[in-house]
Amino acid sequence: MAFSYVNSNAQIDDLKIEIESLIKNKKATVGVSVIANNFKDTLNINGNLHYPMLSVFKFPIALAVLSEVDKENFNLNQKISISSKDLLPDTWSPIREKFPYGTTMTIADITKYTVAQSDNNGCDILLRLLGGTATIETFLLQHQVTDISIKVNEEDMHKEWDIQYQNWATPIALTNLLTKFYTNDKILSKESFDFLWKIMVETTTGTDRLKGQLPKGTIVAHKTGTSFTNDKNITAAINDIGIIILPNGNPIFISALVSNSEEEGKTNEKIISDIAKKIWDYYTK
Repeated sequence: MAFSYVNSNAQIDDLKIEIESLIKNKKATVGVSVIANNFKDTLNINGNLHYPMLSVFKFPIALAVLSEVDKENFNLNQKISISSKDLLPDTWSPIREKFPYGTTMTIADITKYTVAQSDNNGCDILLRLLGGTATIETFLLQHQVTDISIKVNEEDMHKEWDIQYQNWATPIALTNLLTKFYTNDKILSKESFDFLWKIMVETTTGTDRLKGQLPKGTIVAHKTGTSFTNDKNITAAINDIGIIILPNGNPIFISALVSNSEEEGKTNEKIISDIAKKIWDYYTK
């Protein structure tokens, strides 16, 4: 499907103005990209800037893994041996917390941990299975997705502050990737789409971001990204990208990225939830 990224009416400019007013006094760089109204409406604020993705990069990693499953190079039930050496300390890892001495786990379960719980060790296990970060970039380029850079894994990102900025994306590129995923633009089979969609809907991280102010029960398939705050009180990234399903069944594709913020953590998350609520109200009024 070819998309026409042209505003369907001038009224969406009012929505853009409202969102800009939400972020103009924030001590952060905020990027927003939205595609809605059956692909007729687009809204971009700082949409072509480079933002550190942090764990948002686990979404394209999951796409690449499932693409290999569709090619029958992998099997979701394929078991992977995980040793204690694979479970690095000092990194977010529910797998390590549950299996500190290692375990054997299927690719399906590792993918679930990596996306729904944002497990960093699970992420790097999948990257090694795929052959490294260059494989993900090649996969994206094969699907005409540009402006996403994936150079380092989670282990590398924990070594030095500046390294995390090597994994960057523009908000527009991430929203484009979400549309390709949702419309099944030759990226995944129906079975693989359903598998990943369920995981993203059941994601447990970032409940105060895109989902934060939406009506209870709203379907949101999303992936978050979160950085540390350094000794200068700079938070490199608080991110959430996803697909919000409106009451009429139509999707809203949204990438909301907050970078280099001097705001408090709750404020960074509220920036995203405020944006999502404005968009929700606009399309449900």
